[in-house]
Amino acid sequence: MRDTSLLSLQKIFLSLLFIILIGGVFFIFRWYSQKGDRTRRLISWLRQPDRHPDWEVSGGERCGSAPFLIPTDGYIGYLWGDSFRPGHIHQGIDIFTRDSAGVTPVYAAHTGYLTRLPTWKSSLIIRVPQDPLDRARQIWTYYTHLADSNGESFILGSYPPGASEVYVEEGALLGYQGNYSGKEGSPVGVHLHFSIVKDDGTGRFLNELNIENTLDPSSYFGFSLNAADVKNRAPICPSEEDPS
Repeated sequence: MRDTSLLSLQKIFLSLLFIILIGGVFFIFRWYSQKGDRTRRLISWLRQPDRHPDWEVSGGERCGSAPFLIPTDGYIGYLWGDSFRPGHIHQGIDIFTRDSAGVTPVYAAHTGYLTRLPTWKSSLIIRVPQDPLDRARQIWTYYTHLADSNGESFILGSYPPGASEVYVEEGALLGYQGNYSGKEGSPVGVHLHFSIVKDDGTGRFLNELNIENTLDPSSYFGFSLNAADVKNRAPICPSEEDPS
């Protein structure tokens, strides 16, 4: 009787293990498929951008009555919630240019107060005292990769390292897209990484590297920029929706 009970428990354990294994395989397959589709489409655009100008967004323009301006020209290759590796979730959007580093302008998406920490070579953050979607809270808009592969900054001289609380209007020129990865000599593709960062409640911004500290940018720009919603299509304003 005891042997029969033990055999039953073993069968239950093996069944549960099999279910977990199948679930893990499905998760990994789904993760690679979604990432692969996005990457393949981005590579296709980077190789021949003139074939798909309708996949691009334009810096300084607004989608309908959205509260934010689009901060730069290019193709939105990666979205909020994308995963590049298990355990890592992308905290913002990446807008890739068709041009080389230092050419494509980056604009302020919303009026606010700009800060550049003394150690920041390629990054800026702008405090927005009243979130246009929730006036009771403060948010921050974060811009990075505004430097060349060696960390030579493309940020305007008006915003030197150590700049703090500099007032900027929406649409103000901040600098130019670059390919600085944070490590000299190891470039990334030329793009702007943009994210919307939460306030810590004491007037400071939270760590942008955690997706929990950022907000889905979709409602701020007037079209979906959430990886869970945007499948194999170009994320653009609905009035210019990509039919493919």
